[in-house]
Amino acid sequence: MPAWAQHCPQEFWNAADANERKNGTTYREMEIALPRELSPQQRADLVHDFVRQEIGTRHAYQWAIHSPKAADGNEQPHLHLMFSERQCDGFARDPEQYFKRYNSKNPAIGGARKGYGPSAGLTLSAAERKAELRQLRYRWETSCNTHLQRAGFAERIDMRSHTERETGLTPERKYLPSEWRDPLLRAKVIDFRQARAELSRSRDDLRREVPSAGAEIISLEKERERRTHMQKNSGGSPQQTIIATGPVERQSDVSNTSNRSSTDKKRAERMSREEAGRIATGLSQKNERRENLETIRQIEKIPQAEKSAQELRDQKERSDQEKSIRDQVRRMEQARSDEGDRLINQLQQEREGGSACVPNAMEQMNAQSARSGKALDRGHVNGQNVSSIEQMRTRAIERGHFKDQALKPDHDRPSVSKTLEQIRSDAETRRLAKEQNSNETDIER
Repeated sequence: MPAWAQHCPQEFWNAADANERKNGTTYREMEIALPRELSPQQRADLVHDFVRQEIGTRHAYQWAIHSPKAADGNEQPHLHLMFSERQCDGFARDPEQYFKRYNSKNPAIGGARKGYGPSAGLTLSAAERKAELRQLRYRWETSCNTHLQRAGFAERIDMRSHTERETGLTPERKYLPSEWRDPLLRAKVIDFRQARAELSRSRDDLRREVPSAGAEIISLEKERERRTHMQKNSGGSPQQTIIATGPVERQSDVSNTSNRSSTDKKRAERMSREEAGRIATGLSQKNERRENLETIRQIEKIPQAEKSAQELRDQKERSDQEKSIRDQVRRMEQARSDEGDRLINQLQQEREGGSACVPNAMEQMNAQSARSGKALDRGHVNGQNVSSIEQMRTRAIERGHFKDQALKPDHDRPSVSKTLEQIRSDAETRRLAKEQNSNETDIER
């Protein structure tokens, strides 16, 4: 880290975000899997050596080791290494100058130079970048295997693919997050990985137990050449016959050993196939048992699902009924509000018109018909027409059906406010009656 970020690395990354160009790279990151076999301290030592080898003091960097729980239940240690491509060249720069463009003619007044790796500052083709990445992977393989050997483990990592190693295995496809969340599929994948790991271990054990036929044949060939050379140097001595017969006997031994090695190799291959068959059979049986258990669970869930569906239907029906009741109550309240507004408007019109009493709709209709001469006042003698609304009022007073408020004294005449109170009381009475009828209807339902 530069001097101004030695005690707080976070200041360096904040300065990079603030001062680096918009199209520039603030940092590079490597995410590398670590061996489970190593202890936490041994993993930290491995990371220290790798960072010292690849980055050293040329770049500002920061790393962390995470060990989350893997799908198989074990830990999954891995390294997060982030570093800046800006090179530390020894010139003192403040944060603003550090991330400026590099000045090749006068580096002290420009920013730090960018570039990482053996080809820092060079423009590489796609093939060259791929080759450089393979070299980086090979250096990690060498460093990791060195620490595994130092810790006393026989396990090794290999950067080569299955095709390059001629293992006969196909690469495992990538799974989507939605697929990996499926517990049944996840269990199958874990079982498959465990079976393939057991198969690889079995093959390694067979290779260690069965000697290499090729190496033994090469050793016998060297022995034959050595004895042939001794025969030529003997110069026809009495021991020539004995020495000369040696290679012939060794040739027979080589042939027998070659046949025996071929037989051992075939036997090893047969044992490997049998072991692979047993593992595959066990995996198939395990998957079949799991599928059967899953089917049984699904069958057991059917009654519970039907019960849940019935509860949902009942809940929906109750919700619909409550909604219908709320709508009905809302309409009733709106009707009461409209009725009250109509009555209030009517009283205001009466007050503005100055009349003590306004005929109802039937009386107005009869009055209009009487004016046109098409209706008769059946309360009078036949043949006498009603010509005005005053005659209608007079006739109603005579019959006792209508009290002429205008003929009464002022102290006996009801005021408008008193009439409004009566109207409100009547409206409240009608509202209570409607609510009672509505409650009785709901109870019957």
